[in-house]
Amino acid sequence: MVGVATIGLAAALAVPAQAHQAQFFPTTLQLPDNFQPEGITVDATTAYFGSLRDGSVHKIDLITGKGGRVSTGPGTPAVGLKIDKHGRLFVAGGRNGDLRVLDARTGTTLAGYALGGGFVNDVVLTEDAAYVTDSLKAVLYKLPLGRDGRLPAKAEAIPLGGEWAQVDGFNANGIETAPDGKNLLIVNSASGKLYRVDPRTGAAKLVDLGDVVLNGGDGLLRQKHIVYVVQNRSNVLTAVRLDHTGTKGALHKKITDPRFDVPTTVAAFGDRLYLPNARFGTEPGPTVPYNAVAVPRF
Repeated sequence: MVGVATIGLAAALAVPAQAHQAQFFPTTLQLPDNFQPEGITVDATTAYFGSLRDGSVHKIDLITGKGGRVSTGPGTPAVGLKIDKHGRLFVAGGRNGDLRVLDARTGTTLAGYALGGGFVNDVVLTEDAAYVTDSLKAVLYKLPLGRDGRLPAKAEAIPLGGEWAQVDGFNANGIETAPDGKNLLIVNSASGKLYRVDPRTGAAKLVDLGDVVLNGGDGLLRQKHIVYVVQNRSNVLTAVRLDHTGTKGALHKKITDPRFDVPTTVAAFGDRLYLPNARFGTEPGPTVPYNAVAVPRF
């Protein structure tokens, strides 16, 4: 475990009966062998993980470490995923170029959207839409949500423009809301640059981070003005502090951990951050183990 001071997990968790036992919550979560995780999202005390191998979704109770299958996948990837207040999982389909919406309780598929994407990667939810990145195309997909979160008949494609620079390799990856609550943040994995994007027009502005380069930037998580960026193959979790507009920032802190094995995404629970290990450098197989690990929030 990295040497970072905790800030009082018991006070941060909305689990009063167990709060005093927070220090005993597991910091390593075992996933099924050959699961090949990529995305993570947390709802209350439950974490959900998507499988790159076949699109299955697995859940784990963060208090007990116990879990089980939510949904058996269609045989195509599950990459980034997010859960909304209606208990629906929005699951990006990677190279299958689609987005699925699942009932997190039953695993039932509620809707599917063929986006025509090159590699549909990560998802962020706002009050009125789901936004999805494509790592191989300079486009942002929008799923506009109706009253009470009603799902639409189809998604919209918004070209990325402005200062956005599409380069060779994986481009748009992790996505989050900006501190101003109006714009989005997208990291470009190949260039290591962070952009603020207007979701109405797709116009992007490069975030001034000084000499901070986010090579291999994958999943993003914003907590107020701190944005956590998973730099996957570097086995590093970097935090940058942004101004209120989300156009300028500076390094807050970066950490590594001996348990990191190509982490890809990050989610928060109490004063902990949870990262699934995708183990991209390890040959997958029926007996290959996978897990997610927790580090103190910093």
